[in-house]
Amino acid sequence: MVFLPLGVRLTPVLFSSRAGKATTIAPGPDLTLGRHGIDGEHIAFHTRYGGTKLDFRYDKTDPWAFHGEWRCTHHGEWGLRYWVALCLSAENGATAVFDEAAQAATIKVGTRFVAVVASTQPVQVTAHRSVADLVADFDANGYFYLGSRGNEAKALALRFELEMSKHTRFAAAVADDRALAIAKARECLAKGASSPPLPVQTGRNAGALDAVCDVMGWNTLRDTAHNRNFTATSRMWDLGGFAVWYNDATYHALMCSLFDRRLGFDNMATAMANATPQGNFACLTNVNDSWVDRTQAPNGAFMAWMMFLRSRDRSLLELVYEPLRRNQLWWREMRDPDRRGLVSCGTSDVGEGMYKGMHFGARNETGMDNSATHDEAIYEPETRTLSTFDVGLNSVLALDAEMLALIARELGRTGEAEELDALAASSRDRIRTELWDEARGIFANRQRNGGFVRSLAPTSFYPLICGAATPEQAGRLLQHLDDPRTFGGEWVIPNATRDDPAYRDNVYWRGRIWPNVNYFVWHALRRNGFEAEARAFGAKCMKLFEKSWADRVIAENYNAETGEAMDQGDTDPFYSWGALLPLLGVADIMDINPWAGWELRNTGEPGSLGPVESPIGPVTVAVVQGTLSLSTSRGTLLETPTRGRIANLTLAETCVSMTLHPEVGDSFEIALSGIEPGRMVAAHLDGETVSPTGDTGVLRFSLPDAAGRRLVVHLAPIA
Repeated sequence: MVFLPLGVRLTPVLFSSRAGKATTIAPGPDLTLGRHGIDGEHIAFHTRYGGTKLDFRYDKTDPWAFHGEWRCTHHGEWGLRYWVALCLSAENGATAVFDEAAQAATIKVGTRFVAVVASTQPVQVTAHRSVADLVADFDANGYFYLGSRGNEAKALALRFELEMSKHTRFAAAVADDRALAIAKARECLAKGASSPPLPVQTGRNAGALDAVCDVMGWNTLRDTAHNRNFTATSRMWDLGGFAVWYNDATYHALMCSLFDRRLGFDNMATAMANATPQGNFACLTNVNDSWVDRTQAPNGAFMAWMMFLRSRDRSLLELVYEPLRRNQLWWREMRDPDRRGLVSCGTSDVGEGMYKGMHFGARNETGMDNSATHDEAIYEPETRTLSTFDVGLNSVLALDAEMLALIARELGRTGEAEELDALAASSRDRIRTELWDEARGIFANRQRNGGFVRSLAPTSFYPLICGAATPEQAGRLLQHLDDPRTFGGEWVIPNATRDDPAYRDNVYWRGRIWPNVNYFVWHALRRNGFEAEARAFGAKCMKLFEKSWADRVIAENYNAETGEAMDQGDTDPFYSWGALLPLLGVADIMDINPWAGWELRNTGEPGSLGPVESPIGPVTVAVVQGTLSLSTSRGTLLETPTRGRIANLTLAETCVSMTLHPEVGDSFEIALSGIEPGRMVAAHLDGETVSPTGDTGVLRFSLPDAAGRRLVVHLAPIA
């Protein structure tokens, strides 16, 4: 644990005589990451080291204190020979002191003090130059050694062994006086663990919301170089410090916004910080390199608009609009050398980034670095682009323009909105006519001056997400979604068709399944009204997620034959965008998107979801005895026993509206539980006057002919 304002660290170090060495519990097979609140309010993890298993948990009791504990669940050796050390240190090199009388370790940074106390007395206290020095001491001397004893050091270790400390609690607290800090830590220890409940999902798609929260929580870090909080792609990668991939940051922003609007905003601001003077967003920035010569597929406006629909925070749109608009125009200026209205990926003559001016650098712009769809592409130095039109890239560019037009209108920039709408329409027309391979019945990459590329990817479905496909084209596309020779199968969706030789490579984008691609394909199906197909696809995504999440693994990519995550040695086991898979499990209960607004789905299966952010703040969805309810901390707002979907939900003081989609038949029952019937002014179903039913003190409607129709209830203001 780190108290960031002071840079004070409390580091657990484990020593196993059986293993013959110590560990700081680095990521790997000996560590399982458990629950993690977005704000670190609750953290849990499990260690397996030297055959011994320990459960750790930390709980913030207030912003200035936390309670921690470990519990041994399995001994791999005699407890006397297995040690847990709590090492207190500070980033500025301050000296930590152990007070024998108070049985407390303290450290002063500036004018503030941090105190650490434990429920059992440490066997000994040892003094070291650093945490690494403590590890080296264990490795060299074992546990039966007195030479490092001391009560003052830059890294002070309280050492416990599992014979006497099988279950030990500890606490740390901050105060402006040493005695006050110790007293506060003692008070925290006495109170024990206590933290607010974390977001949870039970019943249908159980654990999906929990997983999104945990992955975002574990991977959210402090970038001290830029004094900002951001969600990293992974804790596992060592790139020498912070690293920001543009699109990853936008995905993280979207997912964090389900729980913490501020962190979602911070992540989107991190993405916007990749903007360059040329107009594009750098593909990657980190402490060692900045890939300003290339960008990534323009997905930011889509993510930002969905965040806005959830929060209704216009300041987010004001943050993103100008850099996103410049990026949209940059694509069309810099990546369309023949002025055909379709773009190719490339690498500009600017900056000093690795792979600048190379085929691989250009491929980075799609994100699909080694995809077989690039195999036939030729890098053209004179245009600094690949020779092919990329169907996925052009589709998300069209979607980006469409979403930017929505943002522009919300900000009152009507003229720019019309220009962006025209760009989106132009892109859709060219995708529809030039990137459709009639012979194969699918959209495909194409040489700028020639025929279609042989290899396909799931990006062939992306014209659905931008509205480019005709109904006939969409129908033929769906055949490929279920075809076991191409993209169908038990585990979906492979990033090469199953009949492509590249599929057998099973290396990165040559055959494996990618959560971010699945997320876009799901939205593509939803936009086009393929509800049954989207639900079936989402169920397969949840099956893929659950297979590895049983071991708390959420991967960057997956094997398309077995659904395994860790069959490849370079697969990251806790990758942030992996949480886009369980996000679809959340969306199956409640979602907010451009196609259907705020949605709720009731299948009648018991379960709950929440708390999760919405346009009216944190809400919880529950289904009990077949009735779905939507509630806030103030009470229940809405209930329905009808199986089906509510879309385009709006809950305002003077108006409630929604579109009703019963699963079977045409009737729909809805109760606006939080509204007194006397406040109703009028109610209409697609303009037809309707009246509430019954006299139960609840505003309730029983609508026999409601399928696909919009209910609008006008209310008097609250006095």
